[in-house]
Amino acid sequence: MIREEKKLLRKEILSRRDALTEVERERGKLLITERILGHQWYYLSNRILSFVSYGSEICTTEILGNALQDGKEVYAPKVEGREMQFYRIRSLTELKEGYKGIREPEGNTESYVFTPENAAGSLFLMPGSVFDPLGNRLGYGGGFYDRYLADKEALRLRSIAVGFRCQQAKEVPVEETDIKPYQVILV
Repeated sequence: MIREEKKLLRKEILSRRDALTEVERERGKLLITERILGHQWYYLSNRILSFVSYGSEICTTEILGNALQDGKEVYAPKVEGREMQFYRIRSLTELKEGYKGIREPEGNTESYVFTPENAAGSLFLMPGSVFDPLGNRLGYGGGFYDRYLADKEALRLRSIAVGFRCQQAKEVPVEETDIKPYQVILV
């Protein structure tokens, strides 16, 4: 029952996001880039783990490009079966079409190794389809981010989910396996 509720809510909110104009998307990209690059966690991090925007998602390429220019280690996700691993990239040109057409690293560079000490110097940016005022997040149904963060509490404490304001709903149905990001920024 809850899975069906999530599916319907996801469909409704994603159709809203898909309907955004180019001007609204560009404004969102500029605002989220400004908010993340000005965030204290960005300044305090040597490592950025971030999704690579796809389709109508809020654009993260400016954030990734700036992080690379600022000399930060940048890691992007690659889906490997039912799991997700983050691999270091040194240029956005290293990203190739992968899982469901999403650009991913090839997986032949160093992978992010989680330790509480590493997490303290990291910023973790995650996508989502729906968010609520309590900071709950609904992904796309694969559970990749929930599984990845399930045993990495120190990294979850440095996680920010980002999106457009139109992706906010009154309430997101939550299951026990859902991992809530520490912060949500919608623009």
